[in-house]
Amino acid sequence: MELSRRDFLKITGAGTAGAAAAVALSTIPDERALAKHFPLDGRGEETPTICCYCSVGCGALVIQWTDEHGEVHRKIEGDPDHPINKGSLCPKGQAMYQIHEVDGEINDQRVTKPLYRAPYSSEWVEKTWDEILDMIAARVKKTRDDRLVTTDGTKTVNRNEGMGSFGGGELDNEECYLLAKMSRALGVVYLEHCARL
Repeated sequence: MELSRRDFLKITGAGTAGAAAAVALSTIPDERALAKHFPLDGRGEETPTICCYCSVGCGALVIQWTDEHGEVHRKIEGDPDHPINKGSLCPKGQAMYQIHEVDGEINDQRVTKPLYRAPYSSEWVEKTWDEILDMIAARVKKTRDDRLVTTDGTKTVNRNEGMGSFGGGELDNEECYLLAKMSRALGVVYLEHCARL
């Protein structure tokens, strides 16, 4: 069979249109799949949250329920409606429950109050947030006052060479922006983020 160029283009165009229509029809979502919550019996109360370990921002569901003996249980799983992870969690995200519980018991290693260890001491002392924040502010001010270099020859530099800032992966963009602005206001030149290293 001899095929002209015009016939070839007609067949190819019709085949492409048919394939595109088949793909479009196969991706029409089922109404049941669009439901925001999966109505499973005995599932418990769901609270959406964001994973605390890195800056990706995966969504998770904290699920809490009470069994027939009155004992409260919790578990964490990926949020299937979250646009970033679509229900999946990495190993760190799957272990998020350990922040609160380990093997069904409250995690006794979880620090819930500020602890302070004085220089040359081997003991941690519980402090209030007001005490700790005042202590940090006083040390930041003293370091800046002691180590601020205002000029380099004839050039004004206002750099603080005694302090650095190292951002963490849990910070979102807005928090990183504020940390960088605060660091620059203090004259910090050693400013870095863990995602770059």
